Amino acid sequence: MDLRRSILLLLTLSFLVSSLHASEGDADPIYKSCLDECEESGCAGKICFQHCKFSSDGKPIDGPWYLQEPLYQKWKQWDCRADCRYHCMIAREEQREKHGDKPIKYHGKWPFQRVYGIQEPVAVAFSALSLAVQFHGWLSFFILMNYRLPLRPDKGTYYEYTGLWHVFAVLAMNFWFWSAIFHSRDVEFTEKLDYSSAVALVGYSLILAILRAFNLRDEASRIMVAAPLIAFVTTHILYLNFYELDYGLNMKVCMAMGVAQLLIWGVWAGVTCHPSRWKVWLFVVGGILAVLLRIYDFPPFKGFVDSNALWHAISIPLTCICWSFVEDDAELSTSNLLKKTN
Repeated sequence: MDLRRSILLLLTLSFLVSSLHASEGDADPIYKSCLDECEESGCAGKICFQHCKFSSDGKPIDGPWYLQEPLYQKWKQWDCRADCRYHCMIAREEQREKHGDKPIKYHGKWPFQRVYGIQEPVAVAFSALSLAVQFHGWLSFFILMNYRLPLRPDKGTYYEYTGLWHVFAVLAMNFWFWSAIFHSRDVEFTEKLDYSSAVALVGYSLILAILRAFNLRDEASRIMVAAPLIAFVTTHILYLNFYELDYGLNMKVCMAMGVAQLLIWGVWAGVTCHPSRWKVWLFVVGGILAVLLRIYDFPPFKGFVDSNALWHAISIPLTCICWSFVEDDAELSTSNLLKKTN
């Protein structure tokens, strides 16, 4: 009896795992028929693709060299299969919309409308804007620390967390850069870089939250906190890049670390007398909303705006609030230390 139950459990788990990698649109017979015909003929309905006449290594099957894909298309890897999948997906979704059916996923992705070859234009725009806002916030912090606030005799800053926030800025800008690239074109290379940079940023943000909330200043305490978290984040990044690019696992890891840092900041804001604690509350509330958007996945409105795009949009004001608090914290800490030395 136990053997039968074990076999039934294994079969159930295997079915669940296989279903995670498949999408409803993949099994649609009309979509599959369109895809098969397109890959054979090079045409999806009335739309034909010149690069379907080329082999996987880019060499022409029947035609001169000057008919090969231009570089602006080749760098995004819009090959024959990718174009066939896209246009068959759009054609099938138009048919489903006429019958009143809701959008479904194809190959694990929602049906987005391309704009000038960009796969998710709204997410790309918000990622680029977040990158610009992040750079502006870091630059403002840099100017504050080096030119507006007094410096130590050795030209160092009085604020103990200056270097840590500089590293945070670099990781944040790196993440938003690769986020824009990934949403422009989703291939394995850009996906790995997007996931890896996201894990690195969230993991480091958790370390920074612990160090600041508990006011850890000595190197020994900081190393004790940072070392195990850095080891965990590094191991996870290596797992994603060299073993399995597991989206579900990566989402769980990022969510766990993200929620943990929101809890730390929320508790700290509740017990501290910091004059800018209200900014931390705003950040925590906005962060919770961002987490909910990551959990609640819905199809893109008109093929452009989905929950991920809205999460990118919310990150813009959250970035402004974050750097505003950091500057206030730096000014307060510097003022308190100068009072003690005088």
